[in-house]
Amino acid sequence: MRTSPALRAAALAAAVTVLLPITACSESGNKEGPDGPLAANAAEASSSGDLASQKLTWKPCPAPSAAQGGGKAPTPLPGGIPWECSFMRAPLDYAKPGGGTIELALIRARAKSQDKRIGSLIFNFGGPGASGVATLPAFGSDYDKLRARYDLVSFDPRGVGRSDGVECESDKQLDARFETDGTPDTSAEVDAFVKDTKTFAQACEKNSGKQLPYVGTTDAARDMDLMRQVLGDKKLYYFGISYGTELGGVYAHLFPKNVGRSVLDAVVDPTQDSEQSSLGQAKGFQLALDNFTQDCADRGDECKLPGSSSKEVEQGISELLTKLEKKPIEGLGSRRLTETLATTGIAAALYSKQTWSLLEQGLDEADGGNGALLLALADSLNGRSDNGQYDNSMAANTAINCADSKQRFTADQTEAKLPEFRSASKIFGNYLGWSLMACTGWPVQGAWNTPDVSAPGAAPILVVGNTGDPATPYEGAKAMADALGEGVGVKMTYEGQGHGAYNSGNACVQKEVGGYLLDGRVPAAGTVCK
Repeated sequence: MRTSPALRAAALAAAVTVLLPITACSESGNKEGPDGPLAANAAEASSSGDLASQKLTWKPCPAPSAAQGGGKAPTPLPGGIPWECSFMRAPLDYAKPGGGTIELALIRARAKSQDKRIGSLIFNFGGPGASGVATLPAFGSDYDKLRARYDLVSFDPRGVGRSDGVECESDKQLDARFETDGTPDTSAEVDAFVKDTKTFAQACEKNSGKQLPYVGTTDAARDMDLMRQVLGDKKLYYFGISYGTELGGVYAHLFPKNVGRSVLDAVVDPTQDSEQSSLGQAKGFQLALDNFTQDCADRGDECKLPGSSSKEVEQGISELLTKLEKKPIEGLGSRRLTETLATTGIAAALYSKQTWSLLEQGLDEADGGNGALLLALADSLNGRSDNGQYDNSMAANTAINCADSKQRFTADQTEAKLPEFRSASKIFGNYLGWSLMACTGWPVQGAWNTPDVSAPGAAPILVVGNTGDPATPYEGAKAMADALGEGVGVKMTYEGQGHGAYNSGNACVQKEVGGYLLDGRVPAAGTVCK
């Protein structure tokens, strides 16, 4: 079975975002204050010398590169509106704005009405590591209502896709890496896991060592302020999804006076450290799995999975994973479905209720010895195309997370925390517990324990949380709104399933978000959409 573009799109539409097993959440502990490293030289970084006055040359967009995920050149929006692409130069090191530069890839679709145009609405779809240049046109029709008064703009953040994308291992090496047992049980498996983590870090240092210190969220936020100036906007109009909410919060802290109408959807909790974040994800994915298995049980014989209750359906899934740990089954081509890849595939399908039917089918087929669909779902989240090429989302995800995060875990420390993770989720606990070691041995020290997102004086920022979100649990929305500060963070709730709210298609969410972005109507704090 080939990984279809629709399947790849389904995972991207729902997630794009917090990738597993590398969590895309912030770390907690001591925050950097307003006079600390985050705010240092913000004004100087914003101007970046002559770079703020550079002129962009917009051209028809080429097909996405392998690092962006491959595929065909983006098709025009309804009405024949073309997508245009360009590159913007930015300082490699904002502490030395007169030094070397990098090129950041941009994409845009012009506003429908230039007379009523507000400015550029800049999107970040999360990850970290998702290519905005590839993702925005894939889902441009979902946001086309916002083009009434905005140019829709996105970009590949530094280290991602065509923006000097981080390079680590080859496609064959990544295939082998994803086949490594991600939930080691024996000392030999633990040794192999630790060795694999170390080898990956060494490959990243060898192939991209010079850029690794400069791919963090603070640099990306400064890039966005430079982008604002180059695009000719007095304020930054922004739509951040998942990790993009953390990026938006950091931007607001650095440049509160430059914040325009902004929406944060599928919200990362900026107060949690990597352990708390991973544990929260374990609980979030378990909640999504509970909702999936309950739906299956409620449908009775219509559901292909065995079990008359939610617990019985989950037990069947657990038994399947146990069998796969002992003996992988046929997958795609010569590749086999392992326990770890099956868990990744399950997680991928839980990002959206629209892919629950694929999850049900994949689990049923795997129970019969055919692991193709679950493996295809895993590939969609791991960034592997049907020709065997990987995009650079995993490499970028690791590089950005580890540039941000100060925390590093040993194998012994990780094993000591596993019981709590298993208690949070029988299916995902070990998987996410071992992900704590993602930055172990990384060649660059992290910048913070948690980002400071306090933004006194900023314009209102709409913060939208989804009660059924598996990847960025609902509680993060309140934490973000509170951290942004009184009068800045405006919390709104969507009672739904999947990762994100606006992309669910819910009419209430889209009305409230659109009313703010297009007409400046700030929803009442506590607004609930169902």
